[in-house]
Amino acid sequence: MIIRIALLLFVSALAVFLLADILLRLSIPLLPTTINTLGIALLFCAFSLILVTGLLLIAKLTTQAILDYFSNHQRMQRRLLYISQKQQEITRLFHLKTDKIRYLAELKRKRLLYKNNKNHLRSLSKAINHDLLALKKHLSDSQFNQLQADCMRFKNDQNSAALLKLQQHIASLTKV
Repeated sequence: MIIRIALLLFVSALAVFLLADILLRLSIPLLPTTINTLGIALLFCAFSLILVTGLLLIAKLTTQAILDYFSNHQRMQRRLLYISQKQQEITRLFHLKTDKIRYLAELKRKRLLYKNNKNHLRSLSKAINHDLLALKKHLSDSQFNQLQADCMRFKNDQNSAALLKLQQHIASLTKV
């Protein structure tokens, strides 16, 4: 409706300008300037009406947006979104921390296993050397040196299965 009024004012301003031009060609002295001023006023009113309508529309939309933003429904939506994101973040942090704990536990387990294997190899090597020293009288020097070298090599290679076989071999030599 307001646009129609502004358009009507604009068209009437053009008609007034056309009338002022016709009166100017007819050489009527004072009337064309007065009519020209009336046309300018009508044109100014049309543009002012459009401008004021636009500003009022912007103010109305801004007010409506602000009221919508602070409405209970929107506040609840934002709160739910915040809680959802917080929950996702907590879940993600939980998984990261559990992965870190698993990694550290596995690392500790491997260190303990390595240390335990090392202690086991050392004690097994000591037992083999003790058995070898006990059998030294019954073995030739080359056989004793060979068994002792095998024991050292298996210990350095950390081959517990070979050390156990060597211990069984030495135990079988003891029985003979």
